[in-house]
This record gives sequence, structure tokens and C-alpha cells, in this order.
Amino acid sequence: MDRRSFLASGAALAAVASASRALAASGNPLLEKWVGAWDGLPPFDKVRLPDFEPAFRTAMDMQRAEIAAITASKPAPTFANTIEALERSGEALNNVATLYYVHTSVLITPETQAIEEKMAPVLAAYGDELTQNGPLFARIKTVYAARETSGLTAEQQRLVWVYHNNFVQSGAALDGPGKTRLAAINLRLADLYTAFSKNLLADERSDVLVLDTVEDLAGVPEANIGQAAAEAERRGLKGKWVIANNSSGMNPVFTFASRRDVRKKAWDLRMGLGGHAGGTTDNAPIIKEILKLRFERSRLMGYETFAHWRVSDRMAGTPQNAIALMEALLKPAIARMGEEVADMKSIAAAEGAAAQGADKDFSPWDYRYYAEKVRKAKYDIAEAELRPYLQLDRMKEAMFWVAGQVYGLTFHPVSGVPMPHPDGEVWEVKDRAGKHRALWYFDPFAREGKQSGAWANTYRQQGRFPKTTTVISTNNCNFSKPAPGEPTLLSWGDVAGSLFHEFGHAIHHLCSDVTYPTLSGTNVTWDYVEFPSQIYERWAMTPEVLGKFAVHHETGAPMPTALADKLRAARTFNQGFTTARQLSAAMLDMQIHLAGDADIDLVAFYEKEVARIGLPKEGELAPRLGWFSHIFSGEAYAAGYYSYAWAEALTADAWEAFLEAGGPYDPAVGQRLNDTIMSVGNTVPAATAFRNFRGRDVNIDALLRDRGFPIPNGA
Repeated sequence: MDRRSFLASGAALAAVASASRALAASGNPLLEKWVGAWDGLPPFDKVRLPDFEPAFRTAMDMQRAEIAAITASKPAPTFANTIEALERSGEALNNVATLYYVHTSVLITPETQAIEEKMAPVLAAYGDELTQNGPLFARIKTVYAARETSGLTAEQQRLVWVYHNNFVQSGAALDGPGKTRLAAINLRLADLYTAFSKNLLADERSDVLVLDTVEDLAGVPEANIGQAAAEAERRGLKGKWVIANNSSGMNPVFTFASRRDVRKKAWDLRMGLGGHAGGTTDNAPIIKEILKLRFERSRLMGYETFAHWRVSDRMAGTPQNAIALMEALLKPAIARMGEEVADMKSIAAAEGAAAQGADKDFSPWDYRYYAEKVRKAKYDIAEAELRPYLQLDRMKEAMFWVAGQVYGLTFHPVSGVPMPHPDGEVWEVKDRAGKHRALWYFDPFAREGKQSGAWANTYRQQGRFPKTTTVISTNNCNFSKPAPGEPTLLSWGDVAGSLFHEFGHAIHHLCSDVTYPTLSGTNVTWDYVEFPSQIYERWAMTPEVLGKFAVHHETGAPMPTALADKLRAARTFNQGFTTARQLSAAMLDMQIHLAGDADIDLVAFYEKEVARIGLPKEGELAPRLGWFSHIFSGEAYAAGYYSYAWAEALTADAWEAFLEAGGPYDPAVGQRLNDTIMSVGNTVPAATAFRNFRGRDVNIDALLRDRGFPIPNGA
């Protein structure tokens, strides 16, 4: 997701001359205006790490001058001299921040970590300086009070509301002592988030699975074995096999490795991340302090808990509403998971000695392995059958094709563009008329120094103020890089859950058509932002995509229709596990933030919460707190992990709109989705946008049907 760390972009009119002189005098390449085609490109080739700190400090001073010009303005506050002036401010700062966050997420080195540790509190303090500027907030309040009577457009009124809400939520209305304490809390939290991420990355680098013989990987696909051999050689362990401690590396072991002891060893390593009690990478003390500070800050802001504060301006509104949705889904999910476990135990029992004890003591490290066997037995389909047809390059073509069919976008490769890493690539995006619309950057592979997971971001937001500029969107994935000359073969989860999902976020940016950058693309409420990405996943399984793009990497033959039909038939397979896993994480997140300032024993809390939810012991679901980076390496998903489930309710309901019409590629429904959801960004409230698309509020029954769960009262 986007990290909009600063308030807006552009240069304040009252300070253009001063800012330009400061920029010209700096001599720092990070402060130079982006040049080249398409309104300028990020100068990744000019980045020198020592330049970041002075660039940040100069850019902050430049925006300080712009803000000072706004607050010193003698005319009464208006939308133009206050809100639009804010929207113009901070171009240099945003550009520096873009380059900085790329380096601290995909090019991590000890030097970048040292810079991050130093800059995190500086950036946090500067954010507080802006949002706690009394004279500036007074002007915003004046414009906010008159927003409905001053002749503003609907989008302008929304922008005023967003600025006012962001300032209030950031403590602008606190008294002097309150602001001082809030700033101190934010400074400390910035350090703690950096420390949490640093510990997790250190464990991921060191706690890898090292195997002595290829027989240890019996059952694992050849492509993954080759990657393990290459990783071992890279680490100076030629003749061994090394599995990276990320999902792309470990999941094939959990799913395919026939050696139960190897699966358990992999599981213990994965679950142990960030949890080495008393060690240098133990995240427990960090988590406890984070929770205490979050609670204290929320009380300063007038909220009962951190969870109440975080949910207050989102679609859910209250933690109770979010919990109600989760509980409505958890009960049928856990019931279905019980059926799934019974099927797996039956197969383990039939294997006898080959089960290596799983028949008598079925454990979490057995779950994926036997789930795959059940899928094969029930649907005559195995992940290993699918993988040869799921080449990264062809699946990328597929998601481009969908974008063309649904949104009229086309993608054209670009060369000679500065890139953060040689693995990356750049594509020009054009609209139906062949007119340039955007750029899309893609970095697909896992590597040392790149944070795990998959995500979307922007290097430049869409907007027409103060001038129309090219939006630059970016996706990052962590697929295992194949041996030289070999294709990148993906799992179905990689295709739908990473590639198509994150590209759905990119599409949200690429289709954005608003005036003000602050309202563009994914700058929407957090429990709505996953909706455009989740609905994009749905097109991955359509017959049009599988029939055209899922071709065998050796023969070029299309995926057999029977296999594709089995894949679709198995869509609701293992939904008990999948749903319960997501919801248990969300419930754990919400409950730990509802605990207030209690002194929490993290292990005891985890075990008690898992028992309260009623999760089957055979499939450990909720993430261990020590590596729950979504909620402890920052605040984007903190007390907000429920957002995935909330957005999935929207997604299932919206997808039914296509199915009720002419199917997944119905042009009228696609156009309506673009016009009411994808293009409007945050110019209207999320609930209103969905209502404009569907003609009514969301209906959770669609999600129950989608998962194959029973609907209460048989509705």
C-alpha cells in the first residue's frame, strides 16, 4: 500500500522562488527535479546513501517555508490559499521520501538500516510538526467550517474534510502538554517499528533451513529444489540445499515434502521468527512497549483504546462492528475446517507407517501436506500439476489482458529507465485511445536485502493539480528466482494472491481520475482499500485467462480444459482453513489492541486467544506475535487486519454483480466499476462509492456463498 508520509505534493505559490533557490543551491542530486520523459522519472541511478539525510533536512526546510507562507497570509483562510496551497507543498520532500522508502524496503543493507534508524525519529517528529502546527490548523478549521457554503465542488469539500480529519486524528486539537507527549510517543514508536523490522529481517536471513541431502526434499518440485541448491551455493554451502525463510521458500516444503521431520524443522524455523526469547532479535519487549504507547496515545486522543481510535473513521466505525463480521464468518469457517481435518486424518491413517506419526498426532506442519493430498483425492488435482502451466511471464500477460478487457488499458515495455534493481522492469500504460496514461514498475523476485511479502506503492500519485502528471505505480513480489535459463513457475496462490492481487492495487492507481493527489487511487479508508485488489484476483480463474495464458512451459500446450475445470471446482476447497487463518489473525490483532494497557504475557495471551476463538489445534493459524509485521512494523494494518475480511465481503458482493449480468467481462458492469470505484479514489466516502456501484449497501450473504458456507435461515 502507499506510504503517504507527508501531506501533499507540489510547491506553495508563495514560496516558489525561495524553494527554487534552495533547491538549486543544495547540489544534492536527490533534490533535483525529476527529469526525462513522462513528467520526469525517479533518478534511482543518482542515489547515494549519504545524501539522504541532508536531502531530507533541506526538503523539510523548503516545506517549512511553504507552510510559513500559508500561515503568514493576511487574507482570510480560503480553499485556495490554505488547502490548495497545502496540496502544492512538499514536492521535493515527497520525491526524496519515494527514493528513501524504496531503498529501505527492497535494497536493505547495514548502511540503509543505519540511515533508517537515524531518520525514523526525525521523520516522525517532522510529521508531528506539520499536523500540530496551531496557526495552520486554525486556517484549516476555518475553511472546514465554511466548506458547504463557500461554493466548493464536491471533490473540494471532500478534500477539506480529509485534511481536517487527518489533522484531528494526528492530534492537532490537543493542548500544549498533550501535543508534547504525543510527539514523544510518536518518536519512540518510530524507533520501535524500525527495530521490529530489523529483528525480523535478521532472523529471516539467519534462520534458514539447511539440508544435507537432496533426499531430504523428497516430494518437493524440482524447480524449488534447484532454487534451494542455488541459494546454498550463494551462501557458500555448495553441495547442500538451503530453503529461504519466507513464504515462497517454505510453503512448498510444507505442501510437498514427504519427510515429516523436515516439515517440522521448517515449521519451527518459520514460527520462531522474532521470538527468540532473551536473544538480540527477540521482538517481545518491543511489542509490549508498542502496545503500551499506542494505548496511551489513543487515550490522549480521547478514545477508549487504540482499536477504537483506528476504526473510528473507517467503514466499520467501531471495533464491535468489525468483530461482528469476523464472528459471523469464523463459526462456519471453523466448522468447515473440522471437516477438512477429518478428511486429512483419514488419509494419514490409511498411509499407516508412511504417515510417520501424523495419523496419531496430526500437527500444524502436516496440514498443508495432507490438504494437498485431499485436494488430489477429491478433485484429482495437485499443485504440482498446475505449476508447469503457471509461468510468471504468461501470467503477467494475463493480468495485462484483463486490464485491457475490463478497463481498456494496454501495457508496453520500456527500456533505458533507471531502476532500483536489475531484476525490475518498466511498462508504459496507455488508455483505450492509445494515449499515454501511466508507468508501471515491477520487481518480482525475492533476494537478500528485500523485505518479504508482496505490496503495491506509487512513486508519483495521479492528479491534475497543480498540473496533470503521469502516475507511476509499482508492484513488488517475492517469487523464488529460478536457476539461469529456467522459467519462473508459480503456485496458484502466487498467481491469484500475490501477482493479480497486488496488480489490482496498481490498477486502482492507474485508473484514478481525480483532481487532487491526496484523494487519488488507494488513498481511501483502510477497510476498503483491499476491495479493488481482491476483485482483480477473481479474473485469474476465468476460462478466458486460463485458456489463453496458462500454457505448459515446455510444450506450449494450453492447460487442459479438464484441469482448469478442476481448479475452478476446487475453488472452495480448504476455505475453512483459509478463512479461519485470516480471521484468527484479524481477531488476534483486534483483541490485543482492545486489551488497553494491561501487562500482557504475549505467549499466554496468544494461547488464550487461540483457545477462545476455538481454532483447531491441528492447524495453527494465527501468526505468532513476534513476526506479525503487518501490525508491529508500522501502523497501516494495526487494529485493522480485519480489513481483508471486510473488503472480501465487498468483493464477493461486487463480483455477483458481474455474474448477474453478462459474466466477468460484462462491459457495462466493468464500466460502472471503473466509474464508481476505480476512478474516484477518495473523492466520495467508501460506503457511498460501493452503494453507487451496487445500488445498495453490501450484503454478507454473497461472501458466505462464495466460500461455500451455509447462509443463516437458508437465505
